[in-house]
Amino acid sequence: MALTYWSYLHLDELLELQQPRSTPPAHDEMLFIVIHQTYELWFKLLLHELDKIKADFSSNDLYGAMHTFKRIRTVMKTLVEQIDVLETMTPMSFSSFRDRLDTASGFQSAQFRELEYVLGYKRPAMLRYQTGAAPHRERLERRLRERSVVDHFYDFLEARGVTIPAELRSKDPAEPTAPNAVVQEGLFNLYKGNPDVAILLELMTDFDEGLQEWRYRHIKLVERTIGSKHGTGGSLGVEFLKESLFKPVFPDLWAIRHRL
Repeated sequence: MALTYWSYLHLDELLELQQPRSTPPAHDEMLFIVIHQTYELWFKLLLHELDKIKADFSSNDLYGAMHTFKRIRTVMKTLVEQIDVLETMTPMSFSSFRDRLDTASGFQSAQFRELEYVLGYKRPAMLRYQTGAAPHRERLERRLRERSVVDHFYDFLEARGVTIPAELRSKDPAEPTAPNAVVQEGLFNLYKGNPDVAILLELMTDFDEGLQEWRYRHIKLVERTIGSKHGTGGSLGVEFLKESLFKPVFPDLWAIRHRL
C-alpha cells in the first residue's frame, strides 16, 4: 500500500485517542482533552530538541545550539498561546465533567517532569506523583540522574575559556542548578567580548522567560477555573504551583542583567 499523508501520520489512531468520559457528554471535555494531548506532543518535541542542545553544548557547536534554541523558544510561545484557547472554557463548563477525571491530574505528566529535570530543575519529591507501576517512572529516574542542559552548558562555557568551579563539575547530577558567581563573571565577559555567543545567551534567556510566562499563565488559568480548591487527583492546586513561579532554569543569565 502506498504511503499517504494519512497513513504516515497514523491519523486513524491519533483521532481515536480523544475519548470523553462524561455522560451525557459535556461539550468542553473534548477541548480539554485535545489541548492536553497537544501539550504532551509539544513536550515530546521539547525533550527531543533539548537532547540535541546537550550534544551541541558538549561538542562546542554554537550555531547548532543557537538554531535549536530559536526553535524551542518559538514552541514555548505556542504553549503560552494555547492557554488562550483553554481559557475559553468557563469554570462551570469544567465543573460539568471535572468529577469524571477521578484520580487523573496534570501533576502526573511525566514528560513535563522530564522537562524540568532535563533543564536542571531537579525535584526528586515530584516522583511521588508517579506510582511504582507507572511505565514512565524509570525514565524520570534516569533523567534525574543524568547531567542537565546546564551541566552540558558548562562544557560549552569551558571550551570558550570560562572557568567552571570544581564543585560544579563534581556535584551530584540529581542536585538542582544553583547560581554561581564565577560562572556569572565568565558569562559577563562573553557578553562583552563575543557577540555570537551573546546571541545564544539571549536566546537562552528568551526561552527561560517563556517557560516562566507559561508557568504564570498556567497558574492563573487554574486559579481562574477552580480557585482555591485542590487540584484533580488530590493534587495541591494553585498554592503548590506557585512554588515554582519565577524560578529561572538559567539563573546565572538573570543574575548579570543589571551589568549589561
